[in-house]
Amino acid sequence: MKKKNVLNLIKYHAERNDSAFRDEAYEIAKYFDKNNDYQLSEYIMALLSDANTFSPQIDASENVFVKRMETSSKPLPLPNSIKDNILGIINAIGHNAGINKFLFEGPPGTGKTESVKQIARILERELFIVDFDSVIDSKLGQTSKNISLLFSEISSVTNPHKVIILFDEIDAIAIDRINSNDLREMGRATSSVLKGLDSLNDNIVLIATTNLYKAFDKALSRRFDAVIDFSNYTKQDLIEIGEAILNDMLQKFKFAGRNMRLFKKILERMDVIPYPGELKNLIRTSIAFSDPSNEFDYLKKLYINVSKNNENLDLKHMQSNGFTVREIEILTGISKSQVSRELKE
Repeated sequence: MKKKNVLNLIKYHAERNDSAFRDEAYEIAKYFDKNNDYQLSEYIMALLSDANTFSPQIDASENVFVKRMETSSKPLPLPNSIKDNILGIINAIGHNAGINKFLFEGPPGTGKTESVKQIARILERELFIVDFDSVIDSKLGQTSKNISLLFSEISSVTNPHKVIILFDEIDAIAIDRINSNDLREMGRATSSVLKGLDSLNDNIVLIATTNLYKAFDKALSRRFDAVIDFSNYTKQDLIEIGEAILNDMLQKFKFAGRNMRLFKKILERMDVIPYPGELKNLIRTSIAFSDPSNEFDYLKKLYINVSKNNENLDLKHMQSNGFTVREIEILTGISKSQVSRELKE
């Protein structure tokens, strides 16, 4: 056993990364087994088997179509309408209400996949994601066979009540059979998905995501116990989420100053505020590429990035949009005295 194994155990324990901790412990047990220290190897395996937190659910090393995925404890700001639905799902699963298949639909960057990670963490379940690259095959009829094998893998779960299966972008294998270019092949694939969902163990939670809900086969939509719409963001929701994202970023970029009033003004004047995924990238790049010697340079970069035309950089236009002289100075780099002089003229 190497020092690295011990350090990894300590690291994963400190991070509360149960999946990685368990995998590392298995590697250590295998090491002792190979070195004929069978008693110690069996003792480690017994400890792992007895501990509920570390009991193996799926042997990821032997599976072809399902891969382990880490959960998330990162802040995930969501509007109340979506947050209430997520809490409802958590309560339904926690109380074994017989509701176990959920579909998250909405545009990219709305928090669908991240919400699944949060649900798995809160419920203390292992999260596994379907590897569609290994499921989809160019050979005629092989994809539908692989889908059947996929659901067989899922059915082999040791403790189904400790697992969540994620079908991220399920439209990769199941879209509208009528409108498909390859009617027969997609028909077979979608039919295999329908059969798999029908035979799914009620104790296994399956969550699918899609950006193409309107192209879904209606029969597939009916297989889910609940469909959660992730596009229900109001402009105010996105502004509040932007504030939460910025607050989190400012903890990492200590040189950047805090001016929430101006930040909100910039967002409020956008015709369309992007969804959280794109909004986060927009804020992050504005800060990351800003001048560290200028605490508010990121606000200038953000304003320029969201401004569609040069008119938005016109001083009088900015004043008419409610920006103060000091705020105009920050956003343009022009001194207050010069801004005041040009506005008077």
